[in-house]
Order: sequence, then C-alpha cells, then structure tokens
Amino acid sequence: MTQTDPTRTALVTGASRGFGAAAAEELARAGYHVIAVARTQGGLEDLDDRINAAGGSATLAPMDIAETDAMRHLCRSIYDRWGKLDLWVHAAIQTPALSPAEQTDAGMWDRLVPTNMHATGVLITFLGPLLRAAKGTAVLVDDSASGPFMAAYAASKAAQRALFDCWAGEYTRLDDLAVRRFTPAPMATNHRRRFYPGEDTSALAEPGEEARRMVHELELA
Repeated sequence: MTQTDPTRTALVTGASRGFGAAAAEELARAGYHVIAVARTQGGLEDLDDRINAAGGSATLAPMDIAETDAMRHLCRSIYDRWGKLDLWVHAAIQTPALSPAEQTDAGMWDRLVPTNMHATGVLITFLGPLLRAAKGTAVLVDDSASGPFMAAYAASKAAQRALFDCWAGEYTRLDDLAVRRFTPAPMATNHRRRFYPGEDTSALAEPGEEARRMVHELELA
C-alpha cells in the first residue's frame, strides 16, 4: 500500500534553464521538495547544486516530456513515493525559429507538436489525480508572443492555453484543484533570444524576479 509522505512536492517541467530553473529554485526556498524535469542533464545537475546550497531539496528527472512512457513512469513514481502532488509548474517549451507561416519547416513542426501540445495534454491526464489528492495547483507558464513569423509557436501556446482553460473551467465549483496561468514579464532568456536576436536585454526582467512574483501572486508559498 502506498505510504503518503507529508512533504510538499512541486513538479517543474522545463526546469533546467530560464524561468523553469528560477521557479524550481524559488519553490525549493519556499519549502517544496522539487521534482525537476528537463532533457538537459547538466542543467539539472547545476540546478540541484544551487538548490542544495540554499538548503533545499530536489529530485532530478532527466526526461523528455514528449515521451509518454517516461512521463507515465515518472508520475507512477511520484504516486509510489508521496501519494500526491501539491504543485505542477509547466514551463517546458519547444522554441522554433521565426518563420513565415507558409515556410513552416515540417521537421520543426514534428518536434514542436509532441512537446508543446501533445505532452501538455498527456501530463494533465497523468497529474490530475495526483494534484487532486493534495488539493493542489497546476500552473501553465504563459506568454503573449504572437504576430508575424510566430505562427507555429503561437499556435502551440494557444493549444496549451485551451487545455488549461478548459481544465480550469471544470473545477470552478470545486475546491480540490486549482488550475492557473502565469505570464512572466519579458525576460532575458534563451527562449526569448530565439525570437528577438540582438535585442537590448538591459530593460528585461530577471527570471528569478518573475519566479518570486509568481509564488507571491498565486499564493504558492
């Protein structure tokens, strides 16, 4: 029989760099045991070093969220160890290069759809029961990037929003799950640099600042 661990748990998908890494560090400081998921092992190990140095704790899961069997195994492992999940911050994203809609590369589309669209839907089905067991919260990290040359990316973000918004609407009269969206201010990240190469980043927000704002505004601490 599964033994429920009272530790507060937070799963961060896309945790190896940028806002995802900053969110993982901030949540560890807030007392969560962070389950950090990303494809980049080195980035996760660096994150783990920073979390441990600050007195926090993390479990590293170097996985591709587009691999359904890997996500199924991860979620089963969360259930077996903790019996629930208190928080999911979904920051994982595939960032395509700017391209006219008529010139969308088929290979890029084949990478973008599994990560940005398919995996989001799959994770909702896997994580929903774990979150409800803790009366937890799911947060989609959103952005407002749209317009010319962003057709593929904007379409994938619209799909994520639709999934989360419909999911949220199903719980408007219940108190066992909160589904939220958080839009950070423009930040100096590799993700943004793909869209705005050569941009003056001096006026952009720091991911750590925005992670702290998320924790405060969504009352996650």
